[in-house]
Amino acid sequence: MRCRWLIPGLALACWPIAAAAQTPTSYTASWTSLDQHPPAPEWFKDAKFGIYFHWGAFGTAAFGNEWYPRNMFNRGGNSSEYQHQLQVYGDPFANWGYDKFIVGANDKMGRFVQFAPKLVSAGGAWDPDAMAQLIVDAGAWFAGPVAEHHDGFSMWDSKVNAWNSVSKGPQLNMAAIHAQAFRKKGLKFLMAMHHAYHFTGYYQYVPAQTDASFKLLYGQQGATAENQLWYDKLKEIIDEFQPDIIWQDFNLGQVTESLRLQFLAYYYNAALAWKKEVVATYKDGFDNKGEVYDYERGGAGDITNPFWLTDDAVSPSSWCYTTGMGYYTAAQEVHTFIDHVSKNGGLLLNISPMPDGSIPQQQKDLLNAFGSFLKQNGTAIYNTRAWAVYGEGPTKIGGGSFSGPVAGTANDVRYTASKDGDAVYAILLGWPGNGKQITLASVTPTRFNVGTGKVFLFGSIGGQASSLTFSQDASGLHVTLPSAQPYTAIAYAMKISKSGTVPAPTPSINNGGTIMPNPDGGVPDGGGMDGAVDGGGMGGAGGRGGSAGGGGGAGGMAGNAGRGGTTASGGKGGAAGTTGAAGATGVGGTIGSGGATGAAGTTGAAGTTGVAGTTGTAGTSGAAGTTGTAGTSGHAGTTGAAGSGTGGSDTSGCSCAVSDGHVSLSAVSWIVFLLVWRVRSAGRRNRFPFRGGDDVHFL
Repeated sequence: MRCRWLIPGLALACWPIAAAAQTPTSYTASWTSLDQHPPAPEWFKDAKFGIYFHWGAFGTAAFGNEWYPRNMFNRGGNSSEYQHQLQVYGDPFANWGYDKFIVGANDKMGRFVQFAPKLVSAGGAWDPDAMAQLIVDAGAWFAGPVAEHHDGFSMWDSKVNAWNSVSKGPQLNMAAIHAQAFRKKGLKFLMAMHHAYHFTGYYQYVPAQTDASFKLLYGQQGATAENQLWYDKLKEIIDEFQPDIIWQDFNLGQVTESLRLQFLAYYYNAALAWKKEVVATYKDGFDNKGEVYDYERGGAGDITNPFWLTDDAVSPSSWCYTTGMGYYTAAQEVHTFIDHVSKNGGLLLNISPMPDGSIPQQQKDLLNAFGSFLKQNGTAIYNTRAWAVYGEGPTKIGGGSFSGPVAGTANDVRYTASKDGDAVYAILLGWPGNGKQITLASVTPTRFNVGTGKVFLFGSIGGQASSLTFSQDASGLHVTLPSAQPYTAIAYAMKISKSGTVPAPTPSINNGGTIMPNPDGGVPDGGGMDGAVDGGGMGGAGGRGGSAGGGGGAGGMAGNAGRGGTTASGGKGGAAGTTGAAGATGVGGTIGSGGATGAAGTTGAAGTTGVAGTTGTAGTSGAAGTTGTAGTSGHAGTTGAAGSGTGGSDTSGCSCAVSDGHVSLSAVSWIVFLLVWRVRSAGRRNRFPFRGGDDVHFL
């Protein structure tokens, strides 16, 4: 490896950097191609928390759970739903099938029953704007509806499914109304699709139908037609809504593989055209390389790569609203969320609106608990990465699906880390005691040397952080808590900072530009750009299945490799940890995975990659880029034992940083001038100024 002078007399340090992961320019319907898709973009790993909701015709009876349309036909098992159906509505095998909840009919008391919520503007209880605000106040960064559940009722203006919310029931494009309200608040838009089970078992108790319309509703059109319909519905929501996340429920493995591959290729190619980074999740049927694995009502037992998700609900008994439903406690929900984040995961929390669209107060209270915690301690959650160790204490959370939310204790701590390598956050799941000295056994000098840094306890909402007395030795970090408990909270976060920097305020939604729907609910083609696509680099690229390191920022620290990830339905374990991001570039800008960097910030006048940027995909152009201050070298990524993926990225090339960590304004000006000159010259030669392996030289 060689390095030459950029400017005479300016000493530069050189180090190898991870080769940029190249995002394909198109995808084909093959695993070989689709496995190249980055499963979790930076914005998704930064966001951590999203909210969705089970609300549809399937919950109209408000009895049992969201499987009421299935179980109301379970006459042989004499299910409680079947008995309820007979007593309240009528015989499902005679004149009161599930279709009546959609088209409307009188129950045995003569009351008209139909899933037909009305907007507040039409005198109803459904207020999508208020719902969006509730979700934002809870601290979620992405949200969306169950666009179709197992019942087969589409909540958009489907052209391939006559059983939809525009032609029947509410006669509203409910998904479009939510998309407009949520994106207006800056939320990334998620659409949850549960339709793989629609024709693979959900209606197993329904007798064979002769009417074509009922065959469509009950998934009885035959395997070929049903598999094609599964794909056609996904294509519709992609074309109409440009969703940032398509979340899918189980039984994808029962869908024809070629159609699964076609769906992913169509979605990812559409996203390239939109200039967006998107997420596809799964519980089965995909291979854990280009998509995000989702644990249902559970989570990983240890730090696990690549980044994963869990979906859980506010209630242990049902995903949709039911009369008398129970709820988890705020401590169970929030503590388990913190645990997920410490293990390189995120949470998609389900709420359950009532049939008319209103949100029960108990659910609002749970969301407010999330909001209070994140308003106070969000800096320890958002934009962080898993640290070397997820936590300490007696309470074990996660370990697979259906492990449920668990409340921690004052003896439990969970860790996260800043992407720049300066800080480890320790989140106590209870107050250990006034004036008590606690030992964070994992925070040893060999793992994280605090040195002359500081330890802060986050303040109350709107309050100031307080500096804590501490010492560090081979047995850990010993921190003395305040003599009087400063506030009462569901958890208490501390920032352990090498630089002694006080905790920053909780960041606002960080999703870049948003694409706003048209008034009719459609989404314009090629709308605004989102997040890390439009500037901003992604951290060091992981290997196939490995997670990206957390580059960016001065002294960027790489993401940590997994430590013995568990294997579950698609495999979460694997060999080899992640590679480290190179941290910050010299003289401004961060190193993206193909993103623009260098002396002129994200882009200069010519809008191509800068001095320290990897060649990759050219950075975005724009007005003159701002000049960054000098960067410092990033810490090398740590490799955990038995992390996931099949290896990290190879390292090649050379990146340079100012050796003393700063540079004069005149030097920066020279670099900006020379960068623009070089870029323009390169443009005339119709090539990038640097290729992998080129020496860096101007003079």
